[in-house]
Amino acid sequence: MKQSLLSAALLAGLSFPLTVLAQLAPHGLQIEEMATMDRYSSPVLSADGSVVVFSKRVVNKETLKASSSLWVVSTKGGAARQLTPSDWNVNSPALSSDGKTLYFLSAKSGSMQLYSQPMSGGAPQQISKLPLDVGGFAIAPDGKQIALTMEAYADCTDDLQCTVDRDKANGERKATGKVFDRMFIRHWDAWNEGKLNRLYVAPLSGNITDARLIGASVKADTPSRPFGDLSEMAWSPDSRSIIYSARLANADEPLSTNFDLYQVPVEGNVEPRNLTASNPAWDTGPVFSADGKTLYYRAMKRPGFEADRWQIRAMDLATGAVRDIAANWDRSADSLTLSADGRSLITAAGDVGAQKIFRVDVVNGKVTLLTKAGTAGNVSIAGNTMVYTLNSLKSGDQIMAATPSNGAARALTPSASELLPGVKFGDAEQFSFKGWNNETVYGYVVKPWNYQPGKKYPVAFLIHGGPQGSFGDGWSYRWNPQTYTGQGYAAVMIDFHGSTGYGQAFTDAISQHWGDRPLEDLQKGWAAALSKYDFLDGDKTCALGASYGGFMVNWIAGNWNSPFKCLVSHDGVFDQRMMGYATEELWFTEWENGGSAIANPAAYEKYNPVNHTSKWRVPMLVVQGQQDFRIPAEQGIAAFTALQLQKVPSKFLYFPDENHWVLKPANSILWHHTVNDWLRQYIGSGSENAGTAK
Repeated sequence: MKQSLLSAALLAGLSFPLTVLAQLAPHGLQIEEMATMDRYSSPVLSADGSVVVFSKRVVNKETLKASSSLWVVSTKGGAARQLTPSDWNVNSPALSSDGKTLYFLSAKSGSMQLYSQPMSGGAPQQISKLPLDVGGFAIAPDGKQIALTMEAYADCTDDLQCTVDRDKANGERKATGKVFDRMFIRHWDAWNEGKLNRLYVAPLSGNITDARLIGASVKADTPSRPFGDLSEMAWSPDSRSIIYSARLANADEPLSTNFDLYQVPVEGNVEPRNLTASNPAWDTGPVFSADGKTLYYRAMKRPGFEADRWQIRAMDLATGAVRDIAANWDRSADSLTLSADGRSLITAAGDVGAQKIFRVDVVNGKVTLLTKAGTAGNVSIAGNTMVYTLNSLKSGDQIMAATPSNGAARALTPSASELLPGVKFGDAEQFSFKGWNNETVYGYVVKPWNYQPGKKYPVAFLIHGGPQGSFGDGWSYRWNPQTYTGQGYAAVMIDFHGSTGYGQAFTDAISQHWGDRPLEDLQKGWAAALSKYDFLDGDKTCALGASYGGFMVNWIAGNWNSPFKCLVSHDGVFDQRMMGYATEELWFTEWENGGSAIANPAAYEKYNPVNHTSKWRVPMLVVQGQQDFRIPAEQGIAAFTALQLQKVPSKFLYFPDENHWVLKPANSILWHHTVNDWLRQYIGSGSENAGTAK
């Protein structure tokens, strides 16, 4: 196999300077460039809308170690100014109401603590010296109090030292065994240590040494695990209470999606009040009206279904009366931000292969589209200014500023093309076809970076996970079509039935139909792409997917292997029935299979890849992370064993320190090179010298 200059440099010890590569234009995106590219996130808008603070992550190209610092830029544009030291690795920026003080978290002291720094300049000052790591914080509207999240043992309700002492005692035990009497015994990538994310309140001062637990009687993680954040809680405008979303941490937790909204006063020992007890499904994302009389939030209706539609609701806090806003809008609200005048809610929602920002009138429910392309989110509003993040198939997140009345936007941070001027990104085009049930299905084709009319190119056929997800107009650092088009391949992605952004009925269609409806869409989508785009080489294609996409690759291996010269299955379900017993979030497998593996074993066998392994014949690369408790490592090991026993050409890429995702920069680079080498072995390069700089 012919190696690129960059691949050779990687094997020599990552000594190839990316600055040299940038000068060898034009070339396709290389994984080292993507892994070390600056990233922008966490925009925080000042109260007057004049400036935005954001996080900038940089990677040392020699050590591949990442660090982050905070910067500020005018919302009118211009040069950004660095606020925090480069080597502090800070996160979670917040501004005081007068815009004069910046707050953030850093582990500079050895544990994660709260710091403050004048926006006008000056050194950061540590203002919390708590015995536990601070996971997150939210400043009260009055600026006098702060809510803090910390991880503590469930029965340590009186003081923080209780958790410290328990940790010390556990560390001194000679025996390492643990006894569990309920699930979760592990979740995502961590074993259950008996701790919960708890919510505390303290006076906001320059010396926070203690904090008081609130809502102690509600035994739950706040924020939720594994991906929850402080959008799950809100201070009341008068700073006298907090509303937060929580699911009880009990024996039913692995089977439940019942998150409720609790309101608790921050003074006194008052029991939290469950505001949404009547809804047995998910309630979250509380947002107060300016007068504190109305609570806006997002809610699902079907218990046990994590991909149900997020409906926007309004609650009269005096009476408890609830009404739906934009009840007939068939999209799922991803977040809520109240406009400055209180007349509308701004939300991001998936919509036909993109995630767009919409304005929703709180009275009549009228929905107005504000952005048209890309993947938008992280909205913040002050006055007549809105900031948000926006990425696409050609760029990672940029911080954008806009007017919420019409959405006209300007970029405040650079695009991928500006960060990597030597890279030529593949052009993308959305297409549609008639899929299962003769319904319209959408997909994307991305051209190779070195596309020339009249030539044919091998194809990476990418299958998204979820399964309720989307491979649309967005950027990813794990599954990015540009890393394939950068090697001279074309990429094809199909948003099969089950994908989000096409209405709830379309999303619902995959449940209990993992192996038939989406497979039909993939087959028809592949045929439609070949018919429409003559540059796709149908004789040289490889199918790749992770999670549900990995399941589908395993399913394809035994049910539709004829078009493919190779396959890549990353953290994919191999044995549905065992998955139903070994995974952690049991509500997922039970919903998707119409019951438990005990009560309905036939459903788990209906679309079970393990039952079709005798037909596996296409070379397959299997990838698995040991810390993946969603789809445990044995699933990948078993798939590799099935291949090896039948002498099907195969490799097993194993990460002992990764979970369901490959996150570490060096591991990501290894992952991409292993996958690309596998593709080159079986479908060749996109063209002579494809993927190399010319």
